[in-house]
Amino acid sequence: PRSILQWNVGSHRDISHESLSLFRLLEPRVEILVLGTGDRVERLHPATLKQMRECGIAVEVQDTPNACATFNFLMSEKRMVAAGLIPP
Repeated sequence: PRSILQWNVGSHRDISHESLSLFRLLEPRVEILVLGTGDRVERLHPATLKQMRECGIAVEVQDTPNACATFNFLMSEKRMVAAGLIPP
């Protein structure tokens, strides 16, 4: 539940079904994935988001500072949440 893993993503352009596979493998199962895309919110490919929903994982895309705040809030509510963060 409290792990830090290396996510090999340099920018929002690297976020794909394959790069998100890490979050589909986590146990206990993640229900919400918060993605921080750097200084600003970047759009991800709709098919990538759809594939995550089909796996039962909701994805919230935000700029990284807000993604950190959202992650902390969801953790305080004891939600099964993970964060993929790209530094601003």
